[in-house]
Amino acid sequence: MIFRLPRMALLGSLALAGVLLAGCAGQAQRAPVEDRTQARRLPAKPMPAASAPAPAASAPMTAEESAKVLPGAENAGKAGYYTVKPGDTLARIALENGQNWRDVALWNNIDNVNLIEVGQVLRVVAPGVDPGLAVARPVAPAGKVETRPLDARAAAASAAASSASAPATATPAAAAASSAREGDDDVNWLWPAAGPVVAGFDEGRNVKGLAITGKAGDPVLAAADGRVVYAGSGLRGYGNLVIVKHNSTYLTAYAHNQTLLVKEDQVVRRGQKIAEMGSSDADRVQLHFEIRRLGKPIDPAKLLPPR
Repeated sequence: MIFRLPRMALLGSLALAGVLLAGCAGQAQRAPVEDRTQARRLPAKPMPAASAPAPAASAPMTAEESAKVLPGAENAGKAGYYTVKPGDTLARIALENGQNWRDVALWNNIDNVNLIEVGQVLRVVAPGVDPGLAVARPVAPAGKVETRPLDARAAAASAAASSASAPATATPAAAAASSAREGDDDVNWLWPAAGPVVAGFDEGRNVKGLAITGKAGDPVLAAADGRVVYAGSGLRGYGNLVIVKHNSTYLTAYAHNQTLLVKEDQVVRRGQKIAEMGSSDADRVQLHFEIRRLGKPIDPAKLLPPR
């Protein structure tokens, strides 16, 4: 008995241990190995397309943040209106359209003439004027430009005689219009300086007028009766500039002066000294002289009298 009991106890213990080991082995076989592997692979799955940000979601913001609507935008492209480009000034826009810059400011309710924005659309014809009528008629060709210098005293005497005989026909700036009027082509023109012409009008090369040389301080004369619509140095490339409006069709420009002798809105007479020749914004002393018909540069040699 003493010998059997320990042996039986030992056998029982061994059997119990075997059951426990078998249970552990069964549990080990049922361990979720594959589940853990799948769990580790889940983040690697591609995200559903629905979770990606939709490009259209930003479209409303782009529309809201688009460029603001500038004054006059509804008139873009219409005859009689001008869309401001980089580098434009009100004075240059007025010159290119044959107008007084003060009138352009008035027509567009511009209080600060230095504040115009690229893309802004400006009226450049007087209210009530049909822009379709503003069509320049061709200018009859004239003889060849004589480039030899004139006698200064003879030119001055001729200018004085012409000034005395010609009545004042200046048109007030407030009455300016873009359409050509009957009789506007009947302008009694005068050469604005006595020096030789060293460069002629060339539309193909964008040369908008004549280059007349002389000495610093030589007189620059008004080519016809009119009213000064600009006197200053605000147009790049022109230096000290005078612009005279003669009627609703024609204006003249006198550039690179040394001294300006007239002020804006001043009435001038044909042959009156309005400036002194100089080299402002130029590489030599010269007068750059333009005649513009409805804002478009034309060859002055076709209108000025033969020399």
